[in-house]
Amino acid sequence: METLLLDSNTWLLVLTGAGVSAESGVPTFRGMNGLWEDQPVTEVASPRGFAKDPMRVWRFYSQRRAGAADVSPNPGHEALVAWERHLGDRFLLATQNVDGLHRRAGSQRVVEMHGNLFTSRCSNPDCTRPPFPDTTVYASGTVPGCKECGALLRPHIVWFGEQLDPDDLTRIESFAVKAMRSGGRLVFLAAGTSGAVYPAAGMVDNVRAAGGETWLVNLDASENASSFEHFVQGKSGEVLPKLGRLV
Repeated sequence: METLLLDSNTWLLVLTGAGVSAESGVPTFRGMNGLWEDQPVTEVASPRGFAKDPMRVWRFYSQRRAGAADVSPNPGHEALVAWERHLGDRFLLATQNVDGLHRRAGSQRVVEMHGNLFTSRCSNPDCTRPPFPDTTVYASGTVPGCKECGALLRPHIVWFGEQLDPDDLTRIESFAVKAMRSGGRLVFLAAGTSGAVYPAAGMVDNVRAAGGETWLVNLDASENASSFEHFVQGKSGEVLPKLGRLV
């Protein structure tokens, strides 16, 4: 296996996808065949679906909360924690996963691009209440309301048809810019994701254009694996603990 050198000159940007969580036993949309209770997942993961049936949406997310609470971080999560402790501010983890497993493992410099399953917010865009921690598994038939304005609460998740938070994208871009200005070695590693769709595809292209180093760790070879300088095929929980060499 190739070795990823993590020394005092390295700045590491990591992007994790559903494959990392799947190794802990977290169901993925792909594993659901795009369906939940014989309905397209978009019916429970979109603004339109929420407006149509908020009770069904909350039933779906309460089930996901219950399931995610029963799983634990895997060795892939733990390897990233070790890398972060070694690199400090020269490490940034961006994740597409919403299960919170990275933080539970001990990761601190995390950008949760798609939100967090255990956070809720008011569905009223004019409400001043900020997103807040919420681990409640609501009983079937329950739709929680906002204590500030009385509107319905919704999971703090980036749904289909919604845009990623510009502040998250700015934080990732700023990290890469700071790395390049430092004169250090910028490395982008995508794990548990195909790397073929946005934002992974954009990240690998931008880092390569800036002269950075790119790695892909995934169970399957994606259609754009050739866009990465290094491709290591396998489960992230098995590959990552052996991949990094801390010096």
